Amino acid sequence: MEIEILQLKEGAKKATGTTIIIDVFRAFSLEAYLFAQGCKEVRAVYDKEQAYAFKKEHPEYILIGERQGKILPGFDYGNAPSSITGKDFSDKTVIHTTTNGTLGIQNASHATDIYVASLVNAKATVEVIKSHRPEHVSIVCMGWEERETEEDTLCAQYMRHLFLGEDVKDIQKQANALRYSEGKKFFDPLQQDVFPKEDFALCTDVDHFDFAIHAEMHGRIAYNRKEYLNA
Repeated sequence: MEIEILQLKEGAKKATGTTIIIDVFRAFSLEAYLFAQGCKEVRAVYDKEQAYAFKKEHPEYILIGERQGKILPGFDYGNAPSSITGKDFSDKTVIHTTTNGTLGIQNASHATDIYVASLVNAKATVEVIKSHRPEHVSIVCMGWEERETEEDTLCAQYMRHLFLGEDVKDIQKQANALRYSEGKKFFDPLQQDVFPKEDFALCTDVDHFDFAIHAEMHGRIAYNRKEYLNA
């Protein structure tokens, strides 16, 4: 199995084979929590106008998303996992649009198969993909806007080790240490309205979930659903 780690939008464009789009802070951490709380399907789109159009056509859908971290006008929720804690999403369809994560899906046009992941379901994602025996895996770190970030790169490197069967030590300790790099924003009193501190712990709880998230493309819309090992 060949494994490559790519970065940002340009990396997504270069991705081939089975492709994993990573966004730890916060898009695909949020989606994992949505599915754990009963969500049936996430329809991920990058174009925010398309997201609004979906909501107009299907008022029962839940609209979640952000730009530059901030909730978009008229949306039900922003991109903060803490904002949905304790909420019941049983059998709900969510429309999701974000600055980075959904952009990666849109640009992975050469991928044969797409998964989205973060630290909270990294191991489960690797196990599901390994069961399909792919020849090539592209792991794409979406970062923040046009720069690479420590949390996505850490997640990609961790997944690469898992694919190769290599021992990984202190991954939770490394994840906790992100509070001193990209995770600092979650502890900045001036940014609590956009990046609440509760999100940091939720996004860095390594391997909290036992499922992968598979993205099935229909045009420019990704239909994201849970996938379990040997399902």
